[in-house]
Amino acid sequence: MEETTSNFIEAFIEEDTAPGGQYAGMKVHTRFPPEPNGYLHIGHCKALCIDFGTAEKFGGLCNLRMDDTNPSKEDVEYVDAIREDIHWLGFDWGDRFYYASDYFDKMYDYAVELIQKGLAYVCELTPEEFREYRGDVNTPARSPWRDRPIAESLDLFTRMRAGEFPNGKYTLRAKIDLASGNFNMRDPVIYRINHAHHHRQGDKWCIYPMYDFAHPIEDALEGITHSLCSLEFEDHRPLYDWVVEHVSIPYHKPRQIEFARLGINYTVMSKRKLRQLVEDGRVSGWDDPRMPTLSGLRRRGYTPASIRNFSARNGVSKVTSTVEYGFLEHCLREDLNEHAKRVMAVLRPIKLTITNYPEGQSELLPVENNPLRPEDGERQICFSRHLYIEADDFMEEPIPKYKRLTPGGAECRLKGAYLITCTGCVKDGAGNIVEVLAEYDPESRGGNPADGRKVKGATIHWVDAATAVDAEVRLYDNLFFDPDPDGGDKDFLDYLNPDSLEILTGCKVEAGLAEAPMPEKGKTAEGYQFMRQGYFCLDNRDAKPGHLVFNRSVALKDSFKP
Repeated sequence: MEETTSNFIEAFIEEDTAPGGQYAGMKVHTRFPPEPNGYLHIGHCKALCIDFGTAEKFGGLCNLRMDDTNPSKEDVEYVDAIREDIHWLGFDWGDRFYYASDYFDKMYDYAVELIQKGLAYVCELTPEEFREYRGDVNTPARSPWRDRPIAESLDLFTRMRAGEFPNGKYTLRAKIDLASGNFNMRDPVIYRINHAHHHRQGDKWCIYPMYDFAHPIEDALEGITHSLCSLEFEDHRPLYDWVVEHVSIPYHKPRQIEFARLGINYTVMSKRKLRQLVEDGRVSGWDDPRMPTLSGLRRRGYTPASIRNFSARNGVSKVTSTVEYGFLEHCLREDLNEHAKRVMAVLRPIKLTITNYPEGQSELLPVENNPLRPEDGERQICFSRHLYIEADDFMEEPIPKYKRLTPGGAECRLKGAYLITCTGCVKDGAGNIVEVLAEYDPESRGGNPADGRKVKGATIHWVDAATAVDAEVRLYDNLFFDPDPDGGDKDFLDYLNPDSLEILTGCKVEAGLAEAPMPEKGKTAEGYQFMRQGYFCLDNRDAKPGHLVFNRSVALKDSFKP
């Protein structure tokens, strides 16, 4: 179940909406503004849950806005993927879906207004000169173009829009304070030239607003009350406030509140680096189950409830921290343990023959679907003379304390079936074991001996050889073997885990899984607990009727200590 706690953001909102507060009597209105230059990842989920969840808690509204002010890497593919991921998590924006590019004309008009007020000017500094003239904590910044006549800046800005100049020739800068201790206020660039095709605007524009100029205007135009941002925008807040105070937007001023981002070990969160993994073919795509993207986690078998619970339990703070990947797995394991159907699957099969069970005979045995949910009922599985078990459940020459099948060894229990004792094995011409031989106790149906004797051996899972279905199983591990692959001066590609994916073919799963529902696009496939193996789901890209492909979502063993 998703956990909820109060936090400092909610305390601010309660103060703002109380009688006498700046938003008293107003509906709380937030927004989630991703840039459509990649897929959402687990780090975005924190902001997403805060933006939508906060509005939900206060009975307010949350807009979805695509921050498409930088056309170089943006694409409609990412827009569609973002919308799908948000709906998958259980959030909805209703009819409040916007693009930053919807406001380009108004932003241009506001920029002209600032020039006319003497609060912006066209600058000719090159990027190199801009860095040189930036100053330091003891030296003010400078620009020889700061006192350019208003009429001249207006003319140049108009010609910039008309496409007369190449990229980098001019920028438009806000005229604020070159000596400010906050470098974001030292006459920041608010427009730049970029001759790039826009995914929605086409070639209409060749100048684009900077995020720090566009964002506050978008918030104000949409009537946002609380602009909830990650902590790196804290130093940008004075610029946010300056913009909405100096352009003539006839609305209230939104309040920006910052919170710490979510970091997780054994992964990278930079969209640029995730894109590099995709474009270099290091992974199969943005939805590769090893990726921290929401589409990748969905394909791996993560549920919306597990991710929302993970986000809620990490809380909201002003302190940046790194969370263990194991905690994310812990949240998934909790959810699947409660809801997943228990089935049997043999991943590395070896044949088991019950020599004293009649040839040609079979029977159906009842098995609980989930012992934690009696309401889920039972199913029938087939048992016969010939079965498959895991290869490592037999050892001809056992190691100390080995409690599984071995010739003359302890009696073992076949899960939900009978007690068996190993009598030997069959080898091929090369000496490889190809078949395990055993005898069963006919009076132990269900795995319980009639005389009540203690079973010293292990309980072993199995599938019926005649009815079992073939499957491919993919075992996933962390994409990186270093807990901090992105730290310091590291090249994250040097820390890719060569064992992050193991593909097993020829696996055997119980017959009922042949009828398992195929995954629907944008939804999590049904989760199953493969007994003794872990939690698995059908792959939402490669599985199809007659060709079962299962991904391991998470192992059974939980090493995380809450």
